[in-house]
Amino acid sequence: MYSLLFKSFFRSKIFLVSLVLLVTVGIISILIGKQYLVKQEKAIVAAQEFQEESIKRNLEYHNDDLGLLLYYLRFTLIKKPTNISAISIGQSDVNPLLQAVTIRGLEGQKYDTDFENPSLLMSGNLDLGFVIIYLFPLVLIAMTFNLYSEEKELGTWRILAAQTSEKAGFLFKKLMVRIGFVFIILLFLMFMASMLLQIPMNQNFWAIFLQGILYVLFWSALCLWIVSLLKNSSFNALALISIWVVLTILLPAMVNNYVLNRYQVPEALNTMVEQRDGYHEKWDLEKDATMTGFYEAYPQYKKYTVPEDKFSWIWYYGMQHMGDLAAKNTSAEMIEKIMLRNTVSEKVALFIPTMHAQLSFNNVTGTDMVSHLNFLKALTEYHENLRLHFYPKIFENNPADVIDWKTHHTTFYSSKRDFSWMRLMLPTLLIMLIIGTLGMLNLRKL
Repeated sequence: MYSLLFKSFFRSKIFLVSLVLLVTVGIISILIGKQYLVKQEKAIVAAQEFQEESIKRNLEYHNDDLGLLLYYLRFTLIKKPTNISAISIGQSDVNPLLQAVTIRGLEGQKYDTDFENPSLLMSGNLDLGFVIIYLFPLVLIAMTFNLYSEEKELGTWRILAAQTSEKAGFLFKKLMVRIGFVFIILLFLMFMASMLLQIPMNQNFWAIFLQGILYVLFWSALCLWIVSLLKNSSFNALALISIWVVLTILLPAMVNNYVLNRYQVPEALNTMVEQRDGYHEKWDLEKDATMTGFYEAYPQYKKYTVPEDKFSWIWYYGMQHMGDLAAKNTSAEMIEKIMLRNTVSEKVALFIPTMHAQLSFNNVTGTDMVSHLNFLKALTEYHENLRLHFYPKIFENNPADVIDWKTHHTTFYSSKRDFSWMRLMLPTLLIMLIIGTLGMLNLRKL
């Protein structure tokens, strides 16, 4: 039976069209992921070269004034993308993977990013995750919507029904042939991505692979359920396409609109303005007003005096830090609300397999918002360590050559995110089993 069904399916036009479409677009998506990694690698190399050249160039002009030298020098923290991130680029196209900061106020620098074409950001990236979530279901719909109705409309169903007592089994086997074909394409693309992108087959790779399988099974169960209603081809096609639009476009847009309005986040611009206002207003205040707060934050620097009649670097960098403190509450509020948005989205996504698959891919590949917030947290610690390293030397009016500048290379940040296998797999598995069971019960009525 299966051999005949395979031959019949392989001779159909939909087989050839689906094969060419999935393989072609899948390979293109992998190459786009490869291009993304190359672009990031070039940016990292350029940042490393820039930092070294910047230190050498500024040392020539400001070697006798360390405070002025460090006013200009930038030090780079890099979140090097893992190769698996090319499968699901996520939000890493808008969130920078490297930050070059001075030891001045951080809040004014934290949200700097590259300019991107808004139309390209709106359309998103054609990565492999996109192909799995959006294209694979459409191919499944095209191959399965008329499993029963085609036989009925062509008048061959009565002949088949007369030749077999397992009519439901016949339809189920037809479905399995098509699902098997999609699984083979998915398997091929995943292992091709592993080879071309040099992705190690660790638990993150298998997590994405298994999530992809469950996602395809969910859509297979959904197609089975619609077919089991025994309606005509037009109804099946319209119903499945409508469900695809609702699950992939409408519901995610509604959830996104809800969390944006429910948890309104103060813009990063507000934080930058508060930091700058908190810094600039110190020029018009008594120096003691600035230094009191600075000494409370860093009592170890009380031994450095601040002259009232002339400019001093301890007072200047004290003003910079007080500007950061002025924006601290707004910055914390923004991060808290972003985390609330993410938490609500993840909870809602437990009941929407398309959203759950996308968020799972981003989570596993480290291209989600939580990963970026962790990077910003690491950036804050990095900036703090830089300041504490340079402050004593600046305040003691040391020349620049007291520092071994060869040791100040770009710094790499590595994120390690754990995930729950149950939370990753169970929601889609349960929904798939419920819908698949309903479909099989309906088929038993044949």
